[in-house]
Amino acid sequence: MSTQNRINQLFQTKKENILSVYFTAGYPNLDDTVTIIQTLEKKGVDLIEIGMPFSDPVADGPVIQNSSTVALKNGMSIKKLFEQLSAIRESVKIPLILMGYLNPVIQFGVERFCQKCREVGIDGLILPDLPLSVYQEEYLALFEHYGLHNILLITPQTSDARIRQIDQASSGFIYMVSSSSTTGAKDKVSDFHEEYFERVNQLDLKNPRLIGFGISNHETFANACKYASGAIIGSAFVQALEEDASLEERISHFVVRIVTTA
Repeated sequence: MSTQNRINQLFQTKKENILSVYFTAGYPNLDDTVTIIQTLEKKGVDLIEIGMPFSDPVADGPVIQNSSTVALKNGMSIKKLFEQLSAIRESVKIPLILMGYLNPVIQFGVERFCQKCREVGIDGLILPDLPLSVYQEEYLALFEHYGLHNILLITPQTSDARIRQIDQASSGFIYMVSSSSTTGAKDKVSDFHEEYFERVNQLDLKNPRLIGFGISNHETFANACKYASGAIIGSAFVQALEEDASLEERISHFVVRIVTTA
């Protein structure tokens, strides 16, 4: 795959402290999606994961599950999301990833979905319930044809052999899940499996890694950055979107809180 993909460009130019932020499309309000993306970029976020809401998000904790429910009630759908993103590349330069579950993608039509991703300028996908073997056998050629990276996840339970297999099959970065639980903010660095981070570091993988699940403040972000190229924040940001201020103020306060020491 061409290294022109924006994900590759990011990791080539920035080696540490990469901040990736996840939010659910259509939350808090249906038409907030583009504003949130534009504001996150303006505030210095490096990478954005746009959540495609789903009625049964098994890997997500209560905060993201609730945002999914609200977004679906607001009228968000994959079709609507692609409409919202149709002109996003006129104003946003950083990598954009769609994250969600396989079922809605299959219902939309996998090739049609990949085609729309390329049209609007999506760089990669995170589909946690897409098994590696199924991806390699059924979707790899399609994703490559449309210039999409499939970002695969590893957890503390993933064996060294399996991690090496995922590394070989990956072309953007590896999503390193910090714990075995569902998504959700953790407060303390001790909540993380540091021995797992060190074990993965010693494998000398070819792909960079971002640590996700449980990053919520400057302390947890800085700690994750010691063991990987950066970190992914989801639940804590989705919660911040509920605060009583303008959307821009909510986003600005949140990003400042993550990147600077309290």
